[in-house]
Amino acid sequence: MIDLKIKTLLTVAEEKNFTKAANKLNLTQPAVSHQIKELEDELQEQLFIRKKGDIVPTPIGDIVLNYARKFVAMHNKMLDDIKHNHKINIKLGITHTAESNKITEIIGSYLINNPGLSVTIITDTTNNLYKMVENYELDLAIVDNKKNVKLNYLPLDTDYLVCVVNNNSPLAKKKIVTLKELKKENLILRLDSSYTRKLFESTLESINESINSFKIILELDNIETIKDLVRKDMGVSILAKNTCIDEVNRKKLTILPIENLSMVRKNYIIYTDYFNYIDNVKELINHYNKEMHIKTNNV
Repeated sequence: MIDLKIKTLLTVAEEKNFTKAANKLNLTQPAVSHQIKELEDELQEQLFIRKKGDIVPTPIGDIVLNYARKFVAMHNKMLDDIKHNHKINIKLGITHTAESNKITEIIGSYLINNPGLSVTIITDTTNNLYKMVENYELDLAIVDNKKNVKLNYLPLDTDYLVCVVNNNSPLAKKKIVTLKELKKENLILRLDSSYTRKLFESTLESINESINSFKIILELDNIETIKDLVRKDMGVSILAKNTCIDEVNRKKLTILPIENLSMVRKNYIIYTDYFNYIDNVKELINHYNKEMHIKTNNV
């Protein structure tokens, strides 16, 4: 159902080369050039230019590509809905932080009691999740900030950052950790591209402190690995509280608030106006909040 001109447009943009696009589409290069020329004639705009040996979109080309990607994503969503017939399939995007808390387990428990619904989960960065929702590649995403007024937001929960330490650390005996104490510790942190890291750094800056005053020995994006390294007493970390619920309940890690640092992170579910199953999502949010209340009651 997707017009060959649209497929050709997207493939040329992806390959940045007419010959490579032709090979991928099993067309001749003149055929690819003809498809692009027809589209340009129809729109009365130039869509691509040559730059440093590559074929790149013009500003108008970027606009057309944006709509083309959305059209293909909605087309694929239609085929998916037809394939599943009476069963609703929702594509949900989550961050690495959300992946490490109880969201996937809670979604699973919700689906057991709702056999007419299935969920496909994709993990990526917040910025990429926004793009995928905007381009209709995802139905929903769980994000930790508001950045697009054109999307709809549903509050999911409120979390906050804590200091995570080994149970045998001297800090584990305290009720709160000070910045002075934290500066003496080896820190194992998320990458500086993560929202967790950005929130920690911006909160420090708000009280005239700098991340450069701390001993960062390791930076990585895998939260499970970070927690494992803390369990092995290789350092301490700063993570969202909800990512450590299991470890705290099983007495494998200790979490502490940091003196003078209020690092609150609000989580939202984002979706477009074209999403049709918002009642199911609201039910899921209620289920999530009930389960999280039980799991965090003693943390």
